[in-house]
Amino acid sequence: MRYNQNNYKNQPYIFRKKRKRIETLCSQLCDQFMIRRNYAKSFDGFQTRVLSKITSLTTIQYINKFIFDRNISNIKISII
Repeated sequence: MRYNQNNYKNQPYIFRKKRKRIETLCSQLCDQFMIRRNYAKSFDGFQTRVLSKITSLTTIQYINKFIFDRNISNIKISII
């Protein structure tokens, strides 16, 4: 809660946890995968580039979770 928030209602734990996960994913896509910097010339090129970045993030998370039994948000750890 911040000092300028009036009538603040504390959110349940499950909502806070999901929101944190979503914001972490968006931050990782922006910072490490540079999803905002896209020099595509057509919509198909834009769609392909964004889809490939999201697919690579999902693949890294899958490998971390089911193969190496690590935290899925550690995407900078070497796979090899």
